[in-house]
Amino acid sequence: MHTLFKKIGIIGKSSDPGIAETLTLLYQFLQRCRYHVFVDAQSAGFIDESDVKTCAAEEMGLHCDLVIAAGGDGTFLSAARAIAPYNIPLIGVNLGRLGFLVDISPDVLLVKLNQILNGAFREEKRFLLHTKIIRDNAVIHEQTAVNEVVIHRWITPSMIEIVTHIDGVFLNSQRSDGLIVSTPTGSTAYSLSAGGPILHPSLNALVLVPLNPHTLTNRPIVIDDSSHIEISFCQTKQINALVTCDHLEIPDVLISDKILINKDPKPIRILHPEGHDFYHILRKKLNWSSS
Repeated sequence: MHTLFKKIGIIGKSSDPGIAETLTLLYQFLQRCRYHVFVDAQSAGFIDESDVKTCAAEEMGLHCDLVIAAGGDGTFLSAARAIAPYNIPLIGVNLGRLGFLVDISPDVLLVKLNQILNGAFREEKRFLLHTKIIRDNAVIHEQTAVNEVVIHRWITPSMIEIVTHIDGVFLNSQRSDGLIVSTPTGSTAYSLSAGGPILHPSLNALVLVPLNPHTLTNRPIVIDDSSHIEISFCQTKQINALVTCDHLEIPDVLISDKILINKDPKPIRILHPEGHDFYHILRKKLNWSSS
């Protein structure tokens, strides 16, 4: 048995039966290599084997010293949030469409995975955001995000009026459809679609991107990742807002609430195959330099 990793978890895209073949292949390979394998309970049914050991994705960190996420970026994000408190590494297998984070394709899965399990990998750390919703001086909700935290208008045709403070200093007020607070990891996701810049993953930075601002001079701004961000609302008419952390929704945020966003103290650890190249991924996924 290899000594670098002994207990390996698999988290699959539980809503897609099309992953069954790859999950079964992955599970059988790890079993042949004599690893202790755990599969998240929601996708274990896709594996055509008996006696599969299962556990909840949130408990993978208690049982495993490595986790493999098989699906798209959404599956990877869910797995990353689940294991972040445990400081164990994560590998992404791309069974989705775009896949900025899941960088191993099924056709080379066993070769690349074998190399990584034998120590031939590049490790990268990505930080997360921690969000608190404050109401009447009490925390009513907390959530982490790998990509971004977004404040949206919700169930209203009107723009919302947002006030942003950075480290206690007033930045601006804006009328818009919302605001994206993105990590470098998330800069190739919703932030990119909204006109934000692409940040290299190694940067210690965050980007704030307004969504359809009323004032066209309200542009994205890049700030230090150690900044403490406070977002409140300045309108008088009561409306509900929606806060999302990656794809997780926090509904019914009131205009009297405050939203606090900080860098989470625990990063996620990602294992890439040797030769991993961020710029190559940009060229491939965004169809740059296609000629």
